Amino acid sequence: MKLATFTHQGQTRIGLVRDQGIVDLSVVAPDLPRDMLGLLAAGEPAMVRARAVPSSAPVLPLADVTLRAPVLNPGKILAIGLNYRDHVEESGMPLPEHQVWFNKQHNCVQDPYGPVYLPVVSTMLDYEAEMCFVIGKRCRHVPVERAHEVIAGYFVGNDVSVRDWQLRTNTWQIGKSFDTHGPIGPYIVTPDEVGDPHALAIKCWVNGELRQSSNTKHLIFNCFDQVAHLSQAFTLDPGDIIFSGTPGGVGLAMKPPVFMKVGDAVKVEIDKLGHIENRVVAEKGETVIG
Repeated sequence: MKLATFTHQGQTRIGLVRDQGIVDLSVVAPDLPRDMLGLLAAGEPAMVRARAVPSSAPVLPLADVTLRAPVLNPGKILAIGLNYRDHVEESGMPLPEHQVWFNKQHNCVQDPYGPVYLPVVSTMLDYEAEMCFVIGKRCRHVPVERAHEVIAGYFVGNDVSVRDWQLRTNTWQIGKSFDTHGPIGPYIVTPDEVGDPHALAIKCWVNGELRQSSNTKHLIFNCFDQVAHLSQAFTLDPGDIIFSGTPGGVGLAMKPPVFMKVGDAVKVEIDKLGHIENRVVAEKGETVIG
């Protein structure tokens, strides 16, 4: 099952992606919540209801809708750093003994094909192709062997990074959290369609040039390790988003470093999960109060 958040004729709803169309759940299953966070929080009965939508249900052409970030208002966005060996090596860092985590603020969430801002305050804008997953069940102290039970699905992400802001402090949070710097999507793919999440090719192109090419089998700490580790510290809630790490090939590690500029298009694609593509635009830098 592929679950999407979409906007059609000025209204934002959730639906099922089928072939080149989307089934509007507000039409075919009006008893279900109207947003993804509500659907996930409603638990397994809601998922069973969504799966039961007949194949004959009316479909909106994907060309007629705008796909949005699958979860528009996540409670937490957690991202692991240094989680592919080749990325650790290109970063000049020691192989981590423990998982290295940071937060991305919810304001960074961007649509799968929406623009990414080049900040007014920096030119060191970088990409990081990542597989993401979303929590589907409230959980705490989850053993590794049961971690798959709390993952509602997987999707594509780009952990866009402002490198000077990231690296001038020991806490990466601000440099990872600029507005629009967390594009995700294009939809959530449920585990039954993904199969093994640790056997998926992951690639990133900038202006058509392949920059990153790896496979999720190379994660140092896999998705289930991540759930087990995080849930030892705090409760994970439905709708929490996890960025699982990026492989080698980021712009910072090129010699000399190459950062994204206005007009660049960055595409991230993962087997079975689809792709996202975002163009870099200049941030206006307008003062906003209220």
